[in-house]
Amino acid sequence: MRNRPSHSAHPRDDGLPGRVDIVEVGPRDGLQNEKTLVPAAAKAAFVRALATCGFPEIEVTSFVSPKWVPQLADAAEVLSALGAPPTNVIYSALVPNEAGMERALAAGIRRVAVFTAASESFNRKNTNASIAESIERFRPVMAMATAAGVSVRGYLSTAFVCPYEGDITPSAAGNVVRQLFDLGVDEVSIGDTIGAASPRQVHELLDELADDIDPAHLAMHFHDTRGTALTNVLASLERGISIFDASAGGLGGCPFAPGATGNLATEDLVYFLERMGIDSGIDLARLRAASNGLKAAAEVKQPSRVLEALNATERND
Repeated sequence: MRNRPSHSAHPRDDGLPGRVDIVEVGPRDGLQNEKTLVPAAAKAAFVRALATCGFPEIEVTSFVSPKWVPQLADAAEVLSALGAPPTNVIYSALVPNEAGMERALAAGIRRVAVFTAASESFNRKNTNASIAESIERFRPVMAMATAAGVSVRGYLSTAFVCPYEGDITPSAAGNVVRQLFDLGVDEVSIGDTIGAASPRQVHELLDELADDIDPAHLAMHFHDTRGTALTNVLASLERGISIFDASAGGLGGCPFAPGATGNLATEDLVYFLERMGIDSGIDLARLRAASNGLKAAAEVKQPSRVLEALNATERND
């Protein structure tokens, strides 16, 4: 099971959670789409800096084939450089299949994530398999995780809109969410992979799941491609969601989804939550330093509005 507390049982008077958890995905989902290879040492330094910020979980890398995601071919090297995480942080990694799981276990990972999609077309582009076939691939991964005492998260891509099929029905997305939980994952991260969702769609999907899925076991993973990520965060908060994925500096996108630039920037999310009076436990000054440190070490794109505002303020002081 997750080693993170649930906050959904402690809503404020206005119904919003008083605290949320942010899963930092910049080192994996953020960097995977960067064309210029970032050295393993710079990745490890980035993760170490992020580990001082207050994140309960940092997704460090991926054990997918280097052929498909060459940026993360150094997964084992990065984890070796990092060593054991601090006691208050979980390091996790993405795995696609048994081979990836074997590599993750050999590298000492104690939490992994499996991934599928709500769109058949996207799943075939992303994994060369149907949704049903991808679910079957996860069964031996789950067995290996259980035997090793490793917890498993599930990712659902294109939960709202697919670049190939258009709008995804709530029932289609909800069906795959339930299949992931039936496999035994402890949490499902619901992804707006191309940053095209609206608050209405967020509410519709959560309506679909309301009768049988505890929102304490759901996370939301928004992209800000069209500038709607924070409005979708607010819609999720209104429904009791208290776990959000975000990427430091706004790094990244998805190499298999045309136009999927713009992960929700962690700085923007933290600032938004602070202004809403919701505690995230994240030290924004340390987060800014972590993002700036990566920028100094590698040429990466950081579209975070809050990061730019903080940096501009310092330059003008």
